[in-house]
Amino acid sequence: MKLKFYKYQGTGNDFVMVDNRSKTFPVTNTSLVKRLCDRKFGIGADGLILLEEDATTDFKMVYFNSDGNESTMCGNGGRCLVAFANKLGVINNNATFNAIDGLHYAEVADDVVSLQMIDVDAVNIEETHTFLNTGSPHHVQLVANLTEYDVFSNGKAIRNGSPYFEEGTNVNFVEKMSDDTFAVRTYERGVEDETLSCGTGVTAVALAMYANQQTTKNAVNLETPGGTLTVSFEQDGTTYKNIFLKGKATFVFEGEIEC
Repeated sequence: MKLKFYKYQGTGNDFVMVDNRSKTFPVTNTSLVKRLCDRKFGIGADGLILLEEDATTDFKMVYFNSDGNESTMCGNGGRCLVAFANKLGVINNNATFNAIDGLHYAEVADDVVSLQMIDVDAVNIEETHTFLNTGSPHHVQLVANLTEYDVFSNGKAIRNGSPYFEEGTNVNFVEKMSDDTFAVRTYERGVEDETLSCGTGVTAVALAMYANQQTTKNAVNLETPGGTLTVSFEQDGTTYKNIFLKGKATFVFEGEIEC
């Protein structure tokens, strides 16, 4: 069959989008998802996202990593899906949708999408790093000279090592630029490589830097290889809430592919 698809990117984090409101996409076909995301034999993307009907909200988000497996929340993917839903006319500049980690709210202004992330109840500060879950698990570690840092080798070792092992984690390496700006590079599990940007990752970095008193700001700029994202939040005791991830979500192209 021929599959109609759309390609979107959010600060270089790119996704294949499929309108699956008809429920025709073979969601259990891991090899198909992997091939569609392949940069040599398919469309090429960090992940594939299905837009589906939802009984209580505007739509449902179903996210697959480029390895073909359904995965946890993807922040940039969520922002791109909102832009896609806006393009299709499913929404009109604001949305409420369900994802694997629960309910999300978003707003669209031109090509900028602001996405509300889930509340975060626990930020675990360790001697060498900080760990937290922002819809996906994230290891956050401050390093020096980030531009020269071996993100792939070090990220891979941490992703598969103690205490993460089989389940794994995403790994974010961070360098402080100023009180409200941090440079971030991320090794993503499921992609098993560095990506140009990671939405749940920069969200984790913003909260981790605040918790570690590396910033006094509750609105932080995160400079990734793919562009700049902004994360704002409120602290309520030990809980972080009203967390918003904001940045560009851009339509790239659309087409059909045999599958």
